[in-house]
Amino acid sequence: MKGAIQGARASLAAGESGWVALSGAGVFPQAGYRSTAGKPVSQDSALTVSAVWDCVRKLSQTAATLPLKVYEKSANGGRVEIEPDFADIICRQPNSVQTQVEFWEGMVANLSMRGNAVAEKKVLGRNMVGLSPLPNLTPYVNAEGRIVYEFYDRGKLERLPKDKVFHLRAFDPGNGIGLSTIRYGANSMGAALAADETAGSVFSNAMMVAGVLASDQTLDAQQRAQLGEIINSYVSSRRAGKVMVLEAGLKFEPLQMNPEDAQLLETRRFQVEDVCRWFGVPPIIIGHAGDGQTMWGSGVEQIMLSWLTLGLNPLLSRIEARLQRDIVPPEKRGRWYCEYNREALLQMDSRAKGEFMARMGQSGTMTANERRQKLNLPRHDDPAADALLAQTALAPLEDLGKEKSNEQA
Repeated sequence: MKGAIQGARASLAAGESGWVALSGAGVFPQAGYRSTAGKPVSQDSALTVSAVWDCVRKLSQTAATLPLKVYEKSANGGRVEIEPDFADIICRQPNSVQTQVEFWEGMVANLSMRGNAVAEKKVLGRNMVGLSPLPNLTPYVNAEGRIVYEFYDRGKLERLPKDKVFHLRAFDPGNGIGLSTIRYGANSMGAALAADETAGSVFSNAMMVAGVLASDQTLDAQQRAQLGEIINSYVSSRRAGKVMVLEAGLKFEPLQMNPEDAQLLETRRFQVEDVCRWFGVPPIIIGHAGDGQTMWGSGVEQIMLSWLTLGLNPLLSRIEARLQRDIVPPEKRGRWYCEYNREALLQMDSRAKGEFMARMGQSGTMTANERRQKLNLPRHDDPAADALLAQTALAPLEDLGKEKSNEQA
């Protein structure tokens, strides 16, 4: 048994995704986790379900395209943007192959599916010079309770020390290893795979159950084989509507199946919502509207804000905290920190944006240059553009004369 478990760990480290069954009964010679629907579920097979693909794509692309910057706390309680050496790695070019968008897309995709995303820190002397993703590495806890990072490199088992690893964890029960969505959601995703396969089979047979052929005679084996060949010539959607010729007393009695049952609409609709629940993505985000719901309107806007608050924000905060712990130098952790610009998600129409900017300027909240920066416009050189302004529609009576004198002057 011990040898089987070690073999499973080696297979996982080699990237042969998930050979351990959900029931915990041991190691099975099939790639993926067993589901009650009978379909093995792995990372690759799960991505063939459109709901899984789009949930993972929306999470990874949204997180990867948000601006990420490094800040230093100032003495007056504010902050200033800084450019330390590691900022170029995490914000622009993590390695010689990938852009920052491609790197973070892969990290978030593995985090959302496998529960763990690992990258190797490339170090030159005492300085980190790059981050190289290791998508085939699955960390585990050994008998001593320590996290082990092993992977196969050109057929050789390699083990990385903890200080050479940048490890993002998803929902963590407390042992330092994130829980895999693919593993714990195998039953839901296996049911979706089975439903897709069933629907494809129904469509390939021209959306008909074929019915039954009735006869008052008993056919021998050769006659049944000949009849099967004749029936196969009428199967598939390309032969839909073809007229069948019956003889020797055969009668065709079709089985009734309405179009809604044939397309498995209700089952597949439920599977979309169930998959979205596992990834924490509202169905409307991936283009699936519930009963009585439209794709537009103020209700959808509130759903988007809810997803930002309950879905994306915890994910971004998790990445920020791990960057603070593993990337920021220990002597700078009290003053330096990494932060995503979440306001980039709150895009609005031009009218609403104009009203928002006007209110920010009139209330003394933002300067003209700060508002221009939000609109991606160049700064003004006039010093007044960096001053906070406020309207004074109401003023004390004793100040009215002073204001009049100033106007006259």
